Amino acid sequence: MDSSRRVLIVAYDNAQILDIASPSSALDIANWFGASPPYSIELGTLGGRATRSSAGIWVGGGQDLETVGGFLDTLLVVGGLGCEGAAADERLLAQVRRLAENSRRVASVCTGAYVLAAAGLLDDRRATTHWRWGERLAERHPSVAVDVDPIRIRDGNVYTSAGVTSALDLTLELIEDDHGPTLARAVARELVTQVHRPADQAQISLYLSAPPPEDRLVRDLMGYVVGHVAEDLSPSALAARAGVSVRHLTRLFGAHLATTPARAVRVARTEAAAQLVRNSGLPMAAIARRCGFGSAETMRQAFLDRYGVTGDTLRRMPDMPAPRVAPRHETLVP
Repeated sequence: MDSSRRVLIVAYDNAQILDIASPSSALDIANWFGASPPYSIELGTLGGRATRSSAGIWVGGGQDLETVGGFLDTLLVVGGLGCEGAAADERLLAQVRRLAENSRRVASVCTGAYVLAAAGLLDDRRATTHWRWGERLAERHPSVAVDVDPIRIRDGNVYTSAGVTSALDLTLELIEDDHGPTLARAVARELVTQVHRPADQAQISLYLSAPPPEDRLVRDLMGYVVGHVAEDLSPSALAARAGVSVRHLTRLFGAHLATTPARAVRVARTEAAAQLVRNSGLPMAAIARRCGFGSAETMRQAFLDRYGVTGDTLRRMPDMPAPRVAPRHETLVP
């Protein structure tokens, strides 16, 4: 049995550099903290040549994919603007298929799912990708059950994740699967990030999905909603505040937020409640009242619908403890 876990990261021209850096850095830090067996991290490209990331930064060549042999613990394909070209490259697809057959698990970050799908590795599986690219992926590969709501999905030994920063969430999950939660939390702490987000957490926060600037009424109303979650935010109350009919308000929300006023309010209240659950010691019933929920049970169901976990589960996720094992090259860490 090998003394290390071989992880091969597959890159190509116009890949997203964070998709390469996040997994490799997190796995490297896991090694600092005594991952046993440790990870052996390799970068693979066609011909072993250097590749130019979409940011214009060149990433030095690594392993020639056509000559990589032996068993891999993890085959991970990155995403980026070059994903469509990569998914159309039969030489690359042939190597991804071959390597997947000799891998314990296969994963993709962001639009790396395009490559896995083109290689046939997502057929009859549920998968995710960056929310902006999901519809196109589903159209091209009807045999893949594409779901762009969660930030990552595991189907058997195949893992897919959403855009860019979810690469870190995915890698922390892999580390936890391999070595347990203590090491995963130590790595998260070293990276100055929270413990990895629940897999079913929605990709897009309401706070990040602002309506178009030209629609001032919807924008102003949502700003009011976010700042006054405990108040009466019924459709009739919001319509009265905006000086329009409930029917017109519903049309505006459908056109600019692709949802109803009631659902938008529920999401705003759920996200506000999530902040209080994580950052306060208030009882769930008190948080429910502060955030405009009729009861703690109503808030609990909202959490399940939005994040896939209850408020109690989110609160029980412990703070990241200080590492028990000092990094081997601690002097190099700022």
